[in-house]
Amino acid sequence: MPVFEGCKMARRLPGEGDKKFLVYAGTGTDLIFNHGIELPGFASFPLLEKPDTRAVLAGQMQALVQLAGNMGVGCILDAPTWMANADRAAPLGYDAERLCEVNKDGVALMEEVRKASGRDDVLVSACVGPRYDPYADVPPMTVEQARSYHGAQLAVLKETSVDLVTAYTFNRLSEAAGCVLAARDIDLPIILSLVVETDGCLADGTKLVDAIDQIEAETDGAALFYMVNCAHPTHFADALNAHPRLKGVVANASSCSHAELDEADTLDEGDPVQLGQEIADVLRKNPSIRVFGGCCGTDMRHLREMALEVDRG
Repeated sequence: MPVFEGCKMARRLPGEGDKKFLVYAGTGTDLIFNHGIELPGFASFPLLEKPDTRAVLAGQMQALVQLAGNMGVGCILDAPTWMANADRAAPLGYDAERLCEVNKDGVALMEEVRKASGRDDVLVSACVGPRYDPYADVPPMTVEQARSYHGAQLAVLKETSVDLVTAYTFNRLSEAAGCVLAARDIDLPIILSLVVETDGCLADGTKLVDAIDQIEAETDGAALFYMVNCAHPTHFADALNAHPRLKGVVANASSCSHAELDEADTLDEGDPVQLGQEIADVLRKNPSIRVFGGCCGTDMRHLREMALEVDRG
């Protein structure tokens, strides 16, 4: 069975076997509401540059590693680089050189957490996001424009110890396809994660499974696999249709729409137990899923309930 040859050892990636992996992609809301840390423009990568906030970032992932170990699953550590691309970092004062360094530093911090775990089922992923806010009113990029744009960040990440890249919260098909092709160009494994609305469709109305098929056609199946994130199970559970290339679900705690969450000034943490049950139900109905975890509004309580319920089958 194939493995990706990392810098120091070969590690089995999600989807290459039956092993399940836990992921925590919703660290931003945890930082703001539970740790009282301000995120400039909702970017977490600037926190790498201060020892106290850097320690908090490491602590979130250390907690994930410990929970995953206790639950008998692997885990994926996402570097805090989702907004560390040129256009989203520029307003925060990051030029190309400084941006290059912070991308590498984000991976280095996750590598420290991985090494301390002493486990071979802890993977380091570089988290990348769309060029602008997914809901920004901007003209769509062409596939080739996206390929070139995201290629700049991915080329930097290729020089690090990452096992893979996870492209989160994409909802424009041409940009998603371009990002996947940019990763293929440099032989970097990539998971493409789409975000859906309350009806289980992308913002333009495309059904989730149709979006996957269109990106597959544009990229000759270059992605490692697909996920859905930043949505509640009630939004996407009926939209998955047991698609064989969809192997991950990363859920919000709240069932509110994205517009409602953007306007909220308090954290809607939902019901951790119910969320765990809903995720387990999704996995039972979609046997190809190998990655599960929490997005906005979740913390270790939610992830623990997910892992417990998934283990119960």
